This record gives sequence, C-alpha cells and structure tokens, in this order.
Amino acid sequence: MSEYLSVYSDNESISITFYIDNENILKIGAEIEKINPDAYMNGYNWEAFLNYYLEKQSPDVLINMDSDPEADMYTVYYENTEKNSGKVKKLAAIIEYLIENPDDIYEIVREHGGEIEWD
Repeated sequence: MSEYLSVYSDNESISITFYIDNENILKIGAEIEKINPDAYMNGYNWEAFLNYYLEKQSPDVLINMDSDPEADMYTVYYENTEKNSGKVKKLAAIIEYLIENPDDIYEIVREHGGEIEWD
C-alpha cells in the first residue's frame, strides 16, 4: 500500500482512506485545476472524479459503497465482507494506478471535465 492510502477494518466495516495532502497528490491536483478551474482537488472533488471514473471503468466498486470526503482526504466505507474486501483492494489499485499515471487523469478531465459533478 502506498504512503497516501490506508485501509482500516473492524468487525462491521472496512474502509480505505486516500490522503490528498501528500506532496505528489497536491501537484496532480494543481495540474487538474489548471485544466479545469472548477476542479479544486479537495476530498470532495477527488470523490467527484473517482465516482465518475468508477462509473465508467469499474461500476462494481460503487455497489454498497459509502463515502466521507473531507478537505484533505477521501474515505470510502463498506460492510466488512470478503467481497467488499476485494472491492477495497481493487479501489486501492485503481487509485495507485491513476496517481502513478496522472496523464490519464488529465486526459479524462480535459475530455470529460464538464460531465463531472465538481463540488
């Protein structure tokens, strides 16, 4: 797991938190905002982007997902089941892929930024 993601679980729920106050994440966010000024990349707009991305690429991850965006992080919760544990792993891999390949994010924002429900 990367320095900007953490997973927590207890008997009832499993969650993944994406910490957006990481230096690399902040740089990516600044570039996204240059492309689309509506996309100030706080936790709420990372949620908007990821929801858009997941709807198109991995809609199964959105099933039974609850979220809690904040200014400096974005947390996703599921009921703690084996199936949902797999969703958390898949979401972690998606976020890591996107952060390691930010040009993919920039292309989506350039081409579809008007379709994303920014905060």
